[in-house]
Amino acid sequence: MRIPCPYCGARDAHEFAYLGDATVSRPDPAAPDAEDAFFTYAYLRDNPDGEHREYWYHANGCRQWLVVTRNTRTHEILGASLARASEVTA
Repeated sequence: MRIPCPYCGARDAHEFAYLGDATVSRPDPAAPDAEDAFFTYAYLRDNPDGEHREYWYHANGCRQWLVVTRNTRTHEILGASLARASEVTA
């Protein structure tokens, strides 16, 4: 699997570290239901089938965080952008 880094070009996935789902947001720790929200955030994740947005870190390259769109059935990479430039929504 090759990931198209915006700075370095297409690189092997072994240069990257996978973080996880880029469509969920960290809950507000000051919210009244923070304990339940953090449990859901940390442990109750979907296992999507098909196109999905994920965070990847280019550890052995430019050291930038990317949002990679990947098909979870075929592992085809459909695109990548810098995480700081992306507005990630569900």
